[in-house]
Amino acid sequence: MAAPDAAAAAAAEGAGSAPWARLEAPARLLLQALQAGPEGARRGLGVLRALRRRGGEPFCWGGFLEALCREEPVVQGPDGRLELKPLLLRLPQLCQRNLMTLLMAVRPSLPESGLLSVLQIARQDCVSDPDAWLQALGELLRRDVGVGASGQAPSPLSDSCQKQLQGLCGRLGHGGRRLTLPQAPDPKEKEEEEDRDSQQRGKRRKEPEEEPATSDGEKAPKRLRYSEREEEEDKEEEEEEGGSEHESLESLADGGVVALVESHPVVGAESGEAGRSTEDARGPALSLELPKAVQDQVPRLQQLLKTSGKGLEGFEDAPPVELQLLHECSPDQVDLLCAQLQLPQLSDTGVLQLCTWLLALSPDLSLSNATVLTRSLFLGRILSLTSSASRLLTAALTAFCAKYTYPFCRALLGPVLQASGTGLAQTELLCCLVKDKSLEPATRVLMLEQILDLPWKEETFLVLQSLLEQQVAMTPEKFSVLMEKLCKEGLAAPASMACAKLMLTVMTKYQASITETQKLGLATALESNTTFLRKSLQAALRHLAS
Repeated sequence: MAAPDAAAAAAAEGAGSAPWARLEAPARLLLQALQAGPEGARRGLGVLRALRRRGGEPFCWGGFLEALCREEPVVQGPDGRLELKPLLLRLPQLCQRNLMTLLMAVRPSLPESGLLSVLQIARQDCVSDPDAWLQALGELLRRDVGVGASGQAPSPLSDSCQKQLQGLCGRLGHGGRRLTLPQAPDPKEKEEEEDRDSQQRGKRRKEPEEEPATSDGEKAPKRLRYSEREEEEDKEEEEEEGGSEHESLESLADGGVVALVESHPVVGAESGEAGRSTEDARGPALSLELPKAVQDQVPRLQQLLKTSGKGLEGFEDAPPVELQLLHECSPDQVDLLCAQLQLPQLSDTGVLQLCTWLLALSPDLSLSNATVLTRSLFLGRILSLTSSASRLLTAALTAFCAKYTYPFCRALLGPVLQASGTGLAQTELLCCLVKDKSLEPATRVLMLEQILDLPWKEETFLVLQSLLEQQVAMTPEKFSVLMEKLCKEGLAAPASMACAKLMLTVMTKYQASITETQKLGLATALESNTTFLRKSLQAALRHLAS
């Protein structure tokens, strides 16, 4: 690049464009998400998850790390001198911290050469401009890739932090695995403990395993047999722990309370089936039982629901005391209770009465239990609609959604929009719901986030248009995700009237938020549009450009 051109580019960047403006769209989205305060790393994981769900190419980590190391001229100091500086060092400090945290989470997916180059640049910068947090993250990453593995590596923790950690380990004592400070083992105690563990493992096994033999056909010594079994079991345990960590990262990517809710097998299910756990480490879900106090009240609850389904006369707002027992149930137990009470078979009148009671409970239901109830009460009922939903069902769903928005989004909005049998009746109900004036702005934001995280189809366009007509307040990052997905869908569905109406709604309702880059994306999408709204869309685009 010639000096005048370099100066012009550097001046343009200094005038307000982001350092990552020239990167590919996925990389731009990722770095924008990393700007989102202390939660940036989690939002970055959310971007990666959304990109993977689109079914496109996997995120190009090699090209991304190479771009972070690429030097470009930037204006430095009051005299306006030009200096070559890699993109990594031009990122804000908070973005750098979130980036390092994200790289730790996805390290197995990273090319080692590119990661080492990034770590080298970060280390050089820490020498000239020390940042304790970045130094610690960089040191942990270098350990992960084996840099400086020979010899005793310095701890990334400060002396004060190490002392606090040692004190914590001392207080924990022998109560947890891998939490005690290393101590020299007593050989005699170790041998006795190994013998006890070996006997316990033998008792747990249903069938005797074939013991390994030596090359002469003789049985291996006891210590050798134990060591081999121990290695196998440790390997299985590590695989299980690795799976849980991966699931935790996936759930963190959705933000907010998702980590809490998705950690439970019933709540994490996104399909239309009532969430039944298969088998986990504690045994089959079929062995689940209700607490005795709850089981004793099932006949009484059945009678109450049967009475409430006969008509609107005598409708009661105060919940029966028996429903307070829901607070004593786990989500699995609530799911079992719903099956015993046959909630999917309730009439619409009974659903409205039960929702009235549930909404009046104090304290509120936990999000996990509310998600199970939402699925049991509404999902099958909505998917089976062949005509417009009754006013009773619509009123019950709207009231429940207003109070328990996240359970609604997770257990209903996503599964209904993804179901293969979703048609006009289901779409009409969701459109009516998202347009309800009683919904809080934060409720609509949650709905939008759920829809952006789904694959789009014709019914999605209609529901999203109804939602966006309500002027949903979005952050620039969220609006950028919306626009990118909208432009992509515009190219993929040029003959869709629903998609064309959605694009027109965005261009008219959110014109002040549309950037020049997004206008170019819209123009590209409109070139292939074949609907009769094409002229209206082009006119709206010209109005944006004026």
